[in-house]
Amino acid sequence: MEINLPLPAVISILHRVSGVLLFFPGIPILLYSLQMMLDSPQSHDEFHEILTCLPVRCALIILLWSLMHHLCAGIRHLALDLHYGIELEQARISSRLVFVAGAILTILFGAAIW
Repeated sequence: MEINLPLPAVISILHRVSGVLLFFPGIPILLYSLQMMLDSPQSHDEFHEILTCLPVRCALIILLWSLMHHLCAGIRHLALDLHYGIELEQARISSRLVFVAGAILTILFGAAIW
C-alpha cells in the first residue's frame, strides 16, 4: 500500500525534521565551534582548517538548509495560526513557497560560506 502525502503535510514534517536537526547536532556544533574560536589563536586557526574539509562544508550546508527551511516554515505556520492561507489552494501555494524560499536561501547563503 502506498501513502501519498499532500505537499503541506510534507512541509510540516520537514519543519519538524529541520527543528530536530537544528537542536541536536546544530547546537553542540555551534557551541564547540564558538569554544574553538575563542579558546586560543591556535584553536581558531585549527577551526578554520576544519572548515575547509568537504564533509564539514556539506554538513554545514545541511544545517543551513535546516535553518532556512525551519525559518520559512515557521513563518508559514504563524500565518496559518493567524488564519491566513487556511484554504486548501492557499495552503498548497504557501507550501510551495516555503520549499522554494528555503532552497533559494540555502543556495544564496551556501554560496557565501562555500
